Amino acid sequence: MELGTTLRRMRRNAGFSQEKFAERMHMSRSNISKLEGNKLEIRGKDLIRWVQETSSQDILIALLCNIDIASATQIVTESLKLVGTILLGGLI
Repeated sequence: MELGTTLRRMRRNAGFSQEKFAERMHMSRSNISKLEGNKLEIRGKDLIRWVQETSSQDILIALLCNIDIASATQIVTESLKLVGTILLGGLI
């Protein structure tokens, strides 16, 4: 899957139109379209912001680790459970 397709899916899953998302990202709608169409390469800091604005950390992990999204989601979920257990264990 191309990065642009993934970016589009992240934006849509978060419920943003290109126009609204462009406002949040402080970019033009045209640049959002170019990024999603693989006509423009995304900068690292913009990718991180994209992930934050769409709450798509699991997708970023999947991209970086070259694994499917379901596996990334499972990794994030298990990590959060472990952190919660450690924090709660420290309070008791």
